Amino acid sequence: MRLTTEEKIELGSKDQGTINPAFGVKDSDEQPQLTVDIGDPHTESLEEAVDKGSDLVYSINDRPPWYLCILLGFQHYILAFGGIIAVPLILAEPLCIKDNNSAKSQLISTIFFVSGLSTLLQTSIGTRLPILQGGTFSFITPTLAILALPKWQCPAPKASMMLAAQNSSSSPLQMDDSDEVWMTRMREIQGAILVSSLVQIVLGFSGLVGLVLKYIGPLAIAPTINLIGLSLFIEAGKKSGGHWGIAALTVCLILLFSQYLSKVDVPMIAYKDKKWKVFQYPLFKLFSALFGMCGAWLVCFLLTIFDVFPSKSDEYGFSARTDISLDAVTNSPWFHVPYPGQWGMPTFSVSSVLGMMAGVLASTMESIGDYYACARLSGAPPPPTHAINRGIAVEGIGCVLAALWGTGNGTTSYSQNIAALGITKVGSRLVLQTTGLLMIVLGIFGKFGAVFITIPDPVIGGMFLVMFGMIAAVGISNLQYVDLNSSRNLLILGFSTFSGLVLPTWFHSNPGIIDTGIKELDQVIVVLFTTHMFIGGFFGFILDNTIPGTEKERGIKSWQDKAQQGNTNFCDASCYDIPYCNGIFKRFRCFQYLPFLPSFKTNE
Repeated sequence: MRLTTEEKIELGSKDQGTINPAFGVKDSDEQPQLTVDIGDPHTESLEEAVDKGSDLVYSINDRPPWYLCILLGFQHYILAFGGIIAVPLILAEPLCIKDNNSAKSQLISTIFFVSGLSTLLQTSIGTRLPILQGGTFSFITPTLAILALPKWQCPAPKASMMLAAQNSSSSPLQMDDSDEVWMTRMREIQGAILVSSLVQIVLGFSGLVGLVLKYIGPLAIAPTINLIGLSLFIEAGKKSGGHWGIAALTVCLILLFSQYLSKVDVPMIAYKDKKWKVFQYPLFKLFSALFGMCGAWLVCFLLTIFDVFPSKSDEYGFSARTDISLDAVTNSPWFHVPYPGQWGMPTFSVSSVLGMMAGVLASTMESIGDYYACARLSGAPPPPTHAINRGIAVEGIGCVLAALWGTGNGTTSYSQNIAALGITKVGSRLVLQTTGLLMIVLGIFGKFGAVFITIPDPVIGGMFLVMFGMIAAVGISNLQYVDLNSSRNLLILGFSTFSGLVLPTWFHSNPGIIDTGIKELDQVIVVLFTTHMFIGGFFGFILDNTIPGTEKERGIKSWQDKAQQGNTNFCDASCYDIPYCNGIFKRFRCFQYLPFLPSFKTNE
């Protein structure tokens, strides 16, 4: 049936995600058409998809045109930039890098390069969800604890020169005295991450994570995801507080593009079949976050040029200037290719490894919650056990790569990019794979990444206000399957969420309160109990499985029904299968016993 102008299907009301009404793109490599050829749609399935409110422009299996993949991928790159670049900047002082901008730029290039590799692995053979991998703050706390030990404290300038002279032969790089000082510390962190990440790989490939997931329901997932957003309010407040006017402008622009103008289609021109054609495209909805950030960034640039913002660092509004970090742009190299072992061979110690394992456990719990949030926002059914097992294992592999390349950190799923899926309504896997390629390519060109260091903190803070609020709301949305009239459920939800806010705050307010006599054990306890998502998810999991309640009351039955009805949405559980390998897995029975493969047989 050929659609006329009056019969155009509204964007997002796709029949099981197979056809994109914006361009008429099917799930294949065909070029986009400006008219749509479809058969008679199944009315019931289409109505069910609309009733579920999944107004996605592109769902997980859709293939947007190449130019859209690049633009949308670049938007995800921008959103992740602030979180990823914060890791090397935070670690610069404890690593004794200080004002060494050359070393900072190399660390920044390395972490983006490895994040791109990890993203490609996760979206291709991991969970296969449109989820971005980047540096994790879960590893920063144990890293700072390790570097706070007396032997790793930064030496005086004269002492550092003498130390470098003794150890100058341990690294293959041509370096000066200051380089050897921070590289020895980096190698210690590399070794700790390398060994502790093996635990994450074992958890995934052995299926232990999947076994626990059989007992995880909405009352465990909801506080976990909710606290991901709520726990970051301090970071959003700090950045926004640099200039609340600019932060408010950023929020207003993002809301303007993503909500008020989301139904406004912009006329665009495309060349197809040897003729130019005009079509309507939801430009504001797709690039709302990018337009909002760039608009506020441009305003800050103009106000900086006209010297409206104060020029003294101790005055309010100084952080909104765009010329604060210009020296980072001029000092960064044009071209730098990261490689494994670039800082030397990693070193290992028991205390460092045990301390870092707490970060691995916290990151694993956070990622499981992110998988469910990402699946919900990308039009996919809840992830099956084999996909979560494989996703956690691939995250462990990503952390091993980060340790080998020397980022000073691991990798985990990025919550702010998952929130962007809900705002832009683009959940295509191909877009995130394009983001991974962009991160690899742009990670090689140091000048390009350094330009974005000039984004003012208030602009990033305004983006965080919207993004982290979206994540908290996604966590709450999981409660739609739970009986909220039950006092049992209200107690579990309230206590787990409140504990996830109270305990970390108390531990931060009382440093050194834990003293078991074993430093490694102290580090593990402190890291776990200062991780909001771990506390909320842990209490929600324990209470939901120990306090008596029916499956209907707990929401387990409704949640499972949701998974079984996934094929009436944009895709079915086959979106989690490893490409080109399904036939091989089904042919040999031995693959049925591997808990990380789609052919794994469960007792469900």
